[in-house]
Amino acid sequence: MAFSVMVGCGETYFSAFALALGLGPVAAGMVAAVPVLFGALLQLASPLAVARIGSNRRWVMVCTLVQACCFIPMVWWAIRGDAQLWELLAAASIYWSAGMASVPAWTAWMASLVPDQLRTPYFANRNRLSQFAVFLGFVLSGLVLQWGEARDSLLIAFAAMFVVAGVARLVSTACLWSCREPRQPEVDGTAAAEATPLAQRVTGALRGMAGRRSGRLVAFLCCFVFGTQMAAPYFTPYMLRELGFSYHAFMLVFGTAFLSKALLLPAIGRLASRVGPLRLIWMASLAIVPLALLWLPSRNVAYLCGVQVVAGACWAAYELAVMLIFFREVHAEERTGVVSVYNLGVAVATVAGAATGGLILRSLGETWQAYATVFAVSCLARLAAIPVLRRAMATS
Repeated sequence: MAFSVMVGCGETYFSAFALALGLGPVAAGMVAAVPVLFGALLQLASPLAVARIGSNRRWVMVCTLVQACCFIPMVWWAIRGDAQLWELLAAASIYWSAGMASVPAWTAWMASLVPDQLRTPYFANRNRLSQFAVFLGFVLSGLVLQWGEARDSLLIAFAAMFVVAGVARLVSTACLWSCREPRQPEVDGTAAAEATPLAQRVTGALRGMAGRRSGRLVAFLCCFVFGTQMAAPYFTPYMLRELGFSYHAFMLVFGTAFLSKALLLPAIGRLASRVGPLRLIWMASLAIVPLALLWLPSRNVAYLCGVQVVAGACWAAYELAVMLIFFREVHAEERTGVVSVYNLGVAVATVAGAATGGLILRSLGETWQAYATVFAVSCLARLAAIPVLRRAMATS
């Protein structure tokens, strides 16, 4: 929950911070997308780092501390009132690198810490509490920004938010430190990473995934992310620039999705227990396909909040299914490699999707029609990924 407060106060407002500093909508989209690629590249070295340190837990601690420190320059830029695009990209890249580098180690650690029979209810409850915390951080930050904008102190409000985000990450680090590590990382094959070149580990993981369900699932997830990321980074500029929303309205619309996730996750967790993660991701993915188009018919805040209720439910089901797939459908001996390849593939898809959407947006003049085109093309790209998932579900 402390981590999620950081996300709500910090990460979700990176694009809005870029806009507040005077950067354009395409630059704001790049701030949200490009750093993810750097994070994915660094996380490939995570098994080597775990092998050197000798503990998944300690490596996660290092990564979370670095991530907390990334807010220090952002606070300074907000107080100074100026930052270059490359500076924002550098800070955000280190932030995402630290966060994503911890993911393979965290996944292996949690797999040994949470018993198999408890994973579905545990992670459903965990995700629910996490979404409540993101909602809390996001709403409070939106109110602070609205207050700051009304008093011509918008960037000072951003500085206060980023201080809270950094402190929340330190609190989450302390909570993680208090958790035990039931078994050593050698169980997941991490110890062998030190003697294996990085490129060889990646190609080895790809060969192992070829023709298996894990490989087809990762292929689908990457294709689907490419489609969604054509539109996702540009919802914030669309609301704040094109629709002219206040930070209060922006907070209300986006916050509704987090609240929807939190309220509906218990029911989604029970559904996951009945149908399994593969059927759940099938249903969620089909529902997500047309969501971007629902932003276009009306600028009414109440209508968009209704859209976000639906979107929150769909994405909550999708995210829970992805998490359970890595625990249930991917064998323990290939989990670290699959997660690493997945993170890299998703990062490349994120940047490629955002770049494609940005090129369309800029070439069409960043008008309402340009945003509508980006959202429509995004939905078509999502639909094109569905046959890949169908083949994955048919693979033994």
